[in-house]
Amino acid sequence: MSLTAPPLSLYVHMPWCVKKCPYCDFNSHGLRSEPPPYAAYIDQLLADLDADRADLAAALEGRPVISIFFGGGTPSLFAPELIARLLDGVRERLPLAHDVEITLETNPGTVEHGRFDGYLAAGVNRISFGVQSFDDDKLRRLGRIHSAGEAEAAVKSAQDAGYANINLDLMYALPRQDLDGALTDVERAVALGPTHISHYQLTLEPNTVFAANPPPLPDDDHAWAMQEACEARLAEAGYGQYEISAYAQPGRRCLHNLNYWEFGDYLGIGAGAHGKLSDAASGLVRRRWKSRHPRAYMEANGGPARIGGDSMVGADELPFEYMLNALRLVHGVPMAAFAERTGLPSARIAAALSTARQHGWLHDDPQRLHTTVLGQRFLNDVIGLFLD
Repeated sequence: MSLTAPPLSLYVHMPWCVKKCPYCDFNSHGLRSEPPPYAAYIDQLLADLDADRADLAAALEGRPVISIFFGGGTPSLFAPELIARLLDGVRERLPLAHDVEITLETNPGTVEHGRFDGYLAAGVNRISFGVQSFDDDKLRRLGRIHSAGEAEAAVKSAQDAGYANINLDLMYALPRQDLDGALTDVERAVALGPTHISHYQLTLEPNTVFAANPPPLPDDDHAWAMQEACEARLAEAGYGQYEISAYAQPGRRCLHNLNYWEFGDYLGIGAGAHGKLSDAASGLVRRRWKSRHPRAYMEANGGPARIGGDSMVGADELPFEYMLNALRLVHGVPMAAFAERTGLPSARIAAALSTARQHGWLHDDPQRLHTTVLGQRFLNDVIGLFLD
């Protein structure tokens, strides 16, 4: 089977945040007494991109970037003129699709008045707010630096600046949260009229403060009841679920994340950023990630030391990696896409598919891979079937 080059995205990691949250396992670093070297970091991002373009030229040639995502950390700590300088540099180095989606993550407690106008002028056309909850007590328990009122004001400020494509991140199954509390968060989110809502369960990740000192969380049955009730309310409000934790108004799905879930390609620049690139000529899938610590990343100055790891994904690993992404999509993916994105024949996964269907976890559809409601609830078990 031959590998088909999928759509290409760009992920940009901004590693600093005001304060590290106790549940967060991302590569983020709280601010200290001296401000981070924001401008110098932009220079290093462009140097990183230059080096990747040189290393990966054959696999990148002629492929436009369909989406750019600024993640973190808290990208909104970077002033609009710095984001503009980076985007100008990206445009000089890579072809962008005419309808490229450019998302910037922001913390409602870090955006100064007037910054949204600057981000919009720079080319950012989608804003994602890390709200997490509209309950001030829950926000304190989560270590967030903003209040519910500040979150609402920030969203309205972005809308006033002209943003028509806005995502709100919400968590459920929070410390001491009940069903009514989870539904109230959804109601307040819907009232703001965002185009997209990411609604995901708080989990205890290794090497976090919450993992070391777990807070009192709802049990699995209560968490599932919250998910079902909130999902129904979001559907009633016009937000269609298209991924386990993603809900969108018609035509407003997140193009960048959809490319991840469909096993598309992406370059990753910035401290700790990960990338995945398919090389149709060699039939191989490559994963590359960058040095995690901002200081070490910047000191590399675009040289080889910026790379934390670089490897080809083996044929025995590809089925699991593909399903880890694709099966999160509620309506699944075409069966033919497996061969196109991995270069492997569908016979490679026949036994695992048969077992999943016997358990009632996958629909019995030879043309499409998609989980049943039961399969969504036991998704980790379904994906585990595809481990070599």
